[in-house]
Amino acid sequence: MQRTFFESDHEAYRHTVREFLAREVEPHYERWEDDRLVDRSAWLAAGKSGIVGLAVPERFGGSGVSDYRFRCITAEEIARTGTTSFGSGISLQDDVALPYIIDLGTDEQQRRWLPRMAAGDLIGAIAMTEPGTGSDLQGIKTSAVRDGDHWVLNGQKTFITNGIHSDVVIVVVRTDPDAGSRGFSLLVVERDMPGFSRGRKLHKVGLAAQDTAELAFEDVRVPDANLLGTEGKGFVHLMEHLPLERISIAVAAIAAARAAYEWTREYVFERKAFGKPVGDLQNTRFVLAEMLTEIEVTQSHIDQCVLALNAGELTAVDAAKAKWWASELQKRVVDRCVQLHGGYGFMMEYPIGRAFVDSRVQTLYGGTTEVMKEIIGRDIAARPA
Repeated sequence: MQRTFFESDHEAYRHTVREFLAREVEPHYERWEDDRLVDRSAWLAAGKSGIVGLAVPERFGGSGVSDYRFRCITAEEIARTGTTSFGSGISLQDDVALPYIIDLGTDEQQRRWLPRMAAGDLIGAIAMTEPGTGSDLQGIKTSAVRDGDHWVLNGQKTFITNGIHSDVVIVVVRTDPDAGSRGFSLLVVERDMPGFSRGRKLHKVGLAAQDTAELAFEDVRVPDANLLGTEGKGFVHLMEHLPLERISIAVAAIAAARAAYEWTREYVFERKAFGKPVGDLQNTRFVLAEMLTEIEVTQSHIDQCVLALNAGELTAVDAAKAKWWASELQKRVVDRCVQLHGGYGFMMEYPIGRAFVDSRVQTLYGGTTEVMKEIIGRDIAARPA
């Protein structure tokens, strides 16, 4: 099926991304995976090449690009090269942290943070999850109490993407314990604030080079100037921005599924068993046919979701549908591709082996598959009386 989703400008940008990855990422990626940390120099290179901070307005040093198809190009090229740990950090910056500052930040906040984020010199993170609170965001216990023109912040966060490198962390805090969902706010904690510390760099099943960490806040005095958005509307701000985060996961998922399929399609016609290429066995052809069909059908749907996002029409429910379906498809496709690789599929020097461990988190972060189904189910149940 001919895909007509991209235009000439997008394909020109693909060339830029592909050259950047070949020059700045692929030669170093094995070392980063072994070190369990991407070099900060890669972020600076990404800033210079326009790979990060696309949506930052031009007056703050960005490209001012709101067309999410450009981010789709980056996701596809990262999946093609199997450099998923690098892509995860970049996605967190562009699809999660930056939109909060662009949409909610005051002019002073934007002037302070956006130019350096667009340059790759300032790395962002968002701290939602806590040791006892995952997808249930209303269970957050991290709190902040006003003291003059500051907030005194206490609590712990975990599983924080970019947790080690981050220079600015958007922290979801409870500012009014008696206000229910209207008692949350967003505070931006900066790297050197006293009382802010990083725990261990978490040792994950996959995404080895992506720096995921625990964060601790002990009587951190956060100036009122670092309140992001409106006090008490933190939960509303989260709900407004979660569709973008979730569609970004769906885009990465379908890109990864297609990359795994392409590696496998090539491999099975090179590898021989019983005197002929594995790809000439009927079962192999059936598996390839099933995967390609599922990928193309899902790709068509994700493309429509991206166009809806561009038009400002992507709903939280539709984002949830795309996120759970595409991420579960990614897991199924990668698992079948490992099987078709045989024993070599279990070797980390083959990209499919790394794709196998990297894929597992996709149905967990950004809201688990079960939470996505609950969001959809509630919408179904809210039928007119």
